[in-house]
Formats: sequence, C-alpha cells, structure tokens
Amino acid sequence: MVCVCRPTALCSLRKKLFRWVTFFLLLFIMVIFYKEGCPCRGTSCGCETYISDRGISSWFDKHFNSTIEPLLTKENQEISPDILRWWLRLQLRETAPRPIHLQLFQKARKWRPTRGRRSCQCWSCAVVGNSGHLLGSGYGALIDSHHVVLRMNKAMTEGYESDVGRKTTHHIMYPESAKDLKANVVPVLVPFKPQDLIWLESVQGSFRTQKSIRAAWDKAAILHPAFMKYVHDSWMEQHGRYPSTGLLALILSLHLCDQLSVFGYGADSKGNWHHYWEHNRNAGAFRRTGVHNATFEAAVIQQLARIGKVRLYGSNHMEPRVAQATCHTATSILESILSALGICGQRSPWPG
Repeated sequence: MVCVCRPTALCSLRKKLFRWVTFFLLLFIMVIFYKEGCPCRGTSCGCETYISDRGISSWFDKHFNSTIEPLLTKENQEISPDILRWWLRLQLRETAPRPIHLQLFQKARKWRPTRGRRSCQCWSCAVVGNSGHLLGSGYGALIDSHHVVLRMNKAMTEGYESDVGRKTTHHIMYPESAKDLKANVVPVLVPFKPQDLIWLESVQGSFRTQKSIRAAWDKAAILHPAFMKYVHDSWMEQHGRYPSTGLLALILSLHLCDQLSVFGYGADSKGNWHHYWEHNRNAGAFRRTGVHNATFEAAVIQQLARIGKVRLYGSNHMEPRVAQATCHTATSILESILSALGICGQRSPWPG
C-alpha cells in the first residue's frame, strides 16, 4: 500500500487499519471454510463423490461406521474387555483378559491421525490382492497411478510389474506373512494374537528382525482389534471365525481413502484360487479353511462395486480408466494458502 498522506501519524493509522481489515477478512474466510469444508469438492482438485458420502445406498449406510478409528492411537489404546475377549478367541483358547494383554497395546507404537484437517486433495487408493487373475491383466501402470498402493502378505512385484505395478506405499501383514519391504513402505500389522504384538515390539526402532526381515518398523501402524471386530460384525455379519487379511485391507481403505480401486481379489478366470506368483494345485484351499468365509467376503466386495463405492477390476473385463484430476494454477495456490493456514491439508490420511 502506497501512502501519500500527511501528516505521518495519519498515514501510520491507515496502514494499521488496512492490516486489521485484512486480518479479519482472512479470519472470516477461515470460519466459513471451517463450517462448509474445503472449496474442493467438485473442482478439478477434489472428488466429485467420496466413499464416505451417505444417502447413496442404505446397505452401505447400515454397514459403514465413519466414527471408528481403524488404527491404534494414543486415544484408543485402552481396549474394552468385550473387544479383548473377542480378540483373544481368534487364535487362542484363552478368553480371560489379563493386565499383560492391555500392556501390550499400551506399549505398542501409536499412529497420529491427520484426517482432522480437511483435505483439498482427492486421495485415490489401490488395494492390490494376490489373485492369479492378475497375470496378463496389464493393470500395472493403472495401479501405480494411485496416490496410495496397499499390498498384503507375501505379495511381490519384481517380475510382474506390467500386471501388478511397481509402487507400494503401505503393506499389510502379520508375522507369519511378513516379508522384506523397502524403506519407504509403511508396514501395517494385523495382530491376530498377543504374540504378534510381542513380535512387533521386539523389532521397534530397528530395521532388522530376528528372522532377518527388513522393513521400516519404526513407521509401523497397527490395526485396532475394535476395527477388526467391527469388520467381522458389521460387514461380515459374523460369517467365518474372523475376516481375511484381504477384506480387512479393503475395509481399512474404505475408511482412509476418498476413492478406491480394487485389484486381484477372487478366483482366476478358470475358478482357481491361487497367488499370481505360484502354481497352486489345491485351488480351493482358501474356501475350505473354516476360518474365513470367502463366498460371503466376495459378495460384500461385489456389492460395494455395484453401488459405486469401489471400482472393482476383475479377470474378465477391463474397467475404463478415470484420469486423475489436475489442479488449475489458481486452485493450487488457494489450496497451498489454506494448507499453510491450517484450514485444509494436503497430507495423506494414511500413516507414514
């Protein structure tokens, strides 16, 4: 602001007045955005629709609980007795909670959620299962185009890049299915029993376990037992003893992503259930474990696809690719300002 007035005191007053007006104007904008949300929905940078949108499907609204926190945090580390009893029954005969069980969760590494800040970024995620129908699919580049790529268990990419992609941002697993991960990949532990938390505690702060499994364990996140029970009760309607790692990964992504693509779930085109990197003659083994109900899980995933909450890529068809939105310069500048002011963030809702 150029001042040409006299005397100097009056000029100084006008400068101060200008600063205060500017301050209150920005404050007003912040209040409006806080109440209404980021100015991103429906723009070139935001999603037209979000997974969490309600009123589209009564089935989804009945099953989806937006208030539950999927990962272990400082705020939810106290596990209720009923959740603890259910969790202990997953793989142990012991059902009586003991202080040591609570201490395991209290001592475990906690995730600090970032989703409290409204995001101007439309976070696209790809959950990549291990089905043999990925072979020859050519989905690699499409998978890599997502902001977040979640893989699971023993999944490998080397030698299969054209079909499954190269990118991995997060990897969900349990000790028996753990594998070497790159330093920039965030491990997500599914604790099925107390020993799993003891195993993770033993490797915290290091980059190598006793079994020489390399991973950035200091970044690890832990799936909350209450979330696992929620998936079993609400989504699986208590079919099977507990949900598979694949379904847990998918429902986790429903809660942390804005838009979700699903690859590598289900049998191949010949009806065989096997991993894409191996030849499994016992093709129906997964269905006969008695632990997971593969048929019911498949029905849940198909229903999510039918109502448009996920984009499901199967073995017999190629879904149309949706181009990633590109922000206009003016919108990008606005988002940067809002992010700096703490109104809207562009940080990923995922741990890492």
